[in-house]
Amino acid sequence: MFEIGDKIVYPIHGAGVIVDIETKVILGKKKEYYVLKIPVNEMKVLVPLGSMDSVGIREIKTPEEMDKVLDVLRDTTIEKMPTNWNRRYRFHQDKIKTGDLEEIAKVIKNLECLDREKSLSTGERKILNNARQIILSEMVLVYDKSYDEVVKLVDETMEEGCLKGLEEKA
Repeated sequence: MFEIGDKIVYPIHGAGVIVDIETKVILGKKKEYYVLKIPVNEMKVLVPLGSMDSVGIREIKTPEEMDKVLDVLRDTTIEKMPTNWNRRYRFHQDKIKTGDLEEIAKVIKNLECLDREKSLSTGERKILNNARQIILSEMVLVYDKSYDEVVKLVDETMEEGCLKGLEEKA
């Protein structure tokens, strides 16, 4: 069980800090919830204590583990993706659902690089923004940096890999 002040990841929304534990009565049932403050958009999320395992709650990564995520963004390899935008959408959605940060980093890289070649569909842009929020929220906590500093770090790292990857592809 986690405590107030612990840094955890709620895979759907990203990483945050437990700021409180509240008891709420919903549909006549009393349940305890972690109140999770996510640094991106200052969002607060209630996480039921009884469903921690089923929703994939975990502790944040170490700086060394997060460095591997940056390595994925820096890598010049661009994955082969389905050409149909609908299949590509599902392909990336499935990667995000794994909760694996390296897979989520591949989604960011794939879509950012694709966006340089042609404009993304609205659905793909939404997936890209969601994937970025997940990665950025955890990096803010892992590296103890501001949101803007982490955005700059991710953009510069990914730019390096994406540009070289597109040059190699051409």
